[in-house]
Amino acid sequence: MDTATYTDTLLLIDGEWCASASGKTIDVANPATGKVIGKVAHAGIADLERAVAAARRGFEVWRKVPAYDRAALMRKAAALLRERADSIARLMTQEQGKPFAEARIEVMSGADIIEWFADEGRRAYGRIVPARNPAAQQSVIKEPVGPVAAFTPWNFPVNQVVRKLSAALTTGCSFLVKAPEETPASPAQLLRAFVDAGVPAGVVGLVYGDPAEISRFLISHPVIRKVTFTGSTAVGKQLAALAGQHMKRATMELGGHAPVIVAEDADLALAVRAAGGAKFRNAGQVCISPTRFLVHNSVREEFARELVKHAEGLKLGDGLTEGTTLGPLANPRRLTAMTSIVANAREKGATVATGGERLSGGGNFFTPTVLTNVPLDADVFNEEPFGPIAAIRGFDSLEDAIAEANRLPYGLAGYAFTRSFRNVHLLSNSLEVGMLWINQPATPWPEMPFGGVKDSGYGSEGGPEALEPYLVTKSVTVMSA
Repeated sequence: MDTATYTDTLLLIDGEWCASASGKTIDVANPATGKVIGKVAHAGIADLERAVAAARRGFEVWRKVPAYDRAALMRKAAALLRERADSIARLMTQEQGKPFAEARIEVMSGADIIEWFADEGRRAYGRIVPARNPAAQQSVIKEPVGPVAAFTPWNFPVNQVVRKLSAALTTGCSFLVKAPEETPASPAQLLRAFVDAGVPAGVVGLVYGDPAEISRFLISHPVIRKVTFTGSTAVGKQLAALAGQHMKRATMELGGHAPVIVAEDADLALAVRAAGGAKFRNAGQVCISPTRFLVHNSVREEFARELVKHAEGLKLGDGLTEGTTLGPLANPRRLTAMTSIVANAREKGATVATGGERLSGGGNFFTPTVLTNVPLDADVFNEEPFGPIAAIRGFDSLEDAIAEANRLPYGLAGYAFTRSFRNVHLLSNSLEVGMLWINQPATPWPEMPFGGVKDSGYGSEGGPEALEPYLVTKSVTVMSA
């Protein structure tokens, strides 16, 4: 797809696509070339006022739509998303950098998520509670919490919006999202599918602009009753504190630093294939990406050799070029961070087994990197790298590996490879993470909970648990007259 086909992105307010009141815009660059390919509208306070007012009106309409009919509209939007998957994926690759095949999987997965939540919303039941007084009837009613403000990052422009959007709409809430300014076109197309499916005006809204200004305005606004954020732990803590000041419900899906424990009895081929594939997906710019590889010393060298082969077999390039399996980093900031992480690891005594360099020329390209013999005080073992860097160190006992995995304040995801039921039991009960995948890559299906513990946030964006933060519970007791 030629970059000339990349279109400018507008705001979505009250069912209409519009420029900002000021006409202000932000440039959008292709990370594979560094060249500006379009613009996105920059919302100001006047635009946000209009968007919130529309969300309030949309909520009053949408909350009265039966769950069965809400599900039908959501399924229609999912069908439109599937029909448009190729064009949306190309937009995503141009603005975010990930290979087209990965982008298309993300869009198609988004449709699956919408459909699952559409059906789950039809099962958001209340209950009848046997009364102590025979003349009374006691019931528990589930009602939508109200208009939702969402804040999403650039690494998965569709996926990070669609989980929040689907949970909100299926429960009867209206939804206003500040999507990422660096990757605006693909989430806009997600929202367009809902508009085209016939969702009433104001039920879904989309803004871009100054993140700090928008978050302060929306979280403190009395119309907004629920806040949901995906992003860094540092920013998440600030937004959670602001939400707390205004007594707003909040779901926080924050940073991770996922350990990978490879036991001495692991299937090494499986471990390399599964963990290696997960590590370099989206150039490592994934909150649940495996980052700290803890490998039993008896198999450490063999595992490292095979992971190096896996990394060197990846094809780095423009995501729209056929055969590309690893795209550029999303922005120049990530290049600077990768360079610093590798330099620090070298200084601390780690070995760069492969990669560790940015490519010359245009674009934000960084070679897939494997670090071995990494000491615990290296930055890469303490701070989330969020890039294509795998750091390996050995261990002698599984208990030591678990202790290291739990050492950091992060607790989003973890991975393990073992053939032992004893090990599986120990890992399942000891690792302090919200999600654990054993003998496989990540499978964040919509029917499973998705969220972390400790500094990785709270609340879930998957499974039936994802609906609860968007529902309020009302106790109703009626006495016969």
